[in-house]
Amino acid sequence: METINLISEECDFVKNHLIKKNKAYGNSFADPIGIFSKLAPMEQLNVRIDDKLKRILNTNEAAKAEVAEDTDLDLIGYLVLRRVLKRMGIES
Repeated sequence: METINLISEECDFVKNHLIKKNKAYGNSFADPIGIFSKLAPMEQLNVRIDDKLKRILNTNEAAKAEVAEDTDLDLIGYLVLRRVLKRMGIES
């Protein structure tokens, strides 16, 4: 039962983190301001995911622990937001 509780706690943490960010920044992931980038919302999320993956690949061993938790949370959040965009009908 402990594993189920840990999964639930992590999902709740991610949910609360995304809701907090959404309240702070609005729906910027779904409705970007578009001053510099003219990419569609899904493409912008894909770029952010690529950047996070590159950060993981390029982080040296000494800094990995420091970078890992923040980067993991960002990746999980971006993947959840991709699913939200799809449910909103924003796929391109």
